[in-house]
Amino acid sequence: MKKLLIAALVATGSTVAMAEPPMDKYNKACAVCHAAGVAGAPKTHDAAAWEPRLAKGMDTLVASVKNGLNAMPPKGMCFDCTDEEYQELITFMSSPAE
Repeated sequence: MKKLLIAALVATGSTVAMAEPPMDKYNKACAVCHAAGVAGAPKTHDAAAWEPRLAKGMDTLVASVKNGLNAMPPKGMCFDCTDEEYQELITFMSSPAE
């Protein structure tokens, strides 16, 4: 089904936009620790620091955020984030700076 949708979009000249991280939620909930690496938090855009965490799998990372881990409180201070938003935020923080 996905291949069919992508083929249809390519055939029509349409593009698929990548999901942008919810930056307001990053700034309010994540940046306070991840921008500077407070209390052992992996820094935003430090791909090497995120690599061993990503190796655990996205489901495990989302569960860690939701349950809290070490100094990170449950839900990482984003009490209204969905699992999809957590995934977008993790992907944003773990990817190298552009």
